[in-house]
Amino acid sequence: MPSITYSISDLARELDVTTRAIRFYEEQGMLSPERRGQERIYRPKDLVTLKLILRGKRLGFSLAECKELIDLYDPSSGNRKQLETFLEKIQARRAQLEQQLLDIRQMQLELDTAEERCRTALAETESQT
Repeated sequence: MPSITYSISDLARELDVTTRAIRFYEEQGMLSPERRGQERIYRPKDLVTLKLILRGKRLGFSLAECKELIDLYDPSSGNRKQLETFLEKIQARRAQLEQQLLDIRQMQLELDTAEERCRTALAETESQT
């Protein structure tokens, strides 16, 4: 039975990314397709890796963090180290987002105050004319 392979355009279509993005991840050492002349041949492992990269990006992880998680893949250990590291990164990302939410709420309050002062000042200038 022949093993499943993908061309770069197959992968791009499957995951709705550009071939340029796939080549970029390859340049970063995150994908390593076989070569047949100029043609790149991707395996199911590459598809899974690319899915992990895209999921990591959606969660706000850097490429370096995605690469670290992918490099920890070790099915012989049940991927314990990968999963523990992923949980740590999730917790750190959640804390970062919570801080950003607090910062946004604070900025909104400051904008409300500035807006109120501007409206009051405008009202005062209008009542003087």
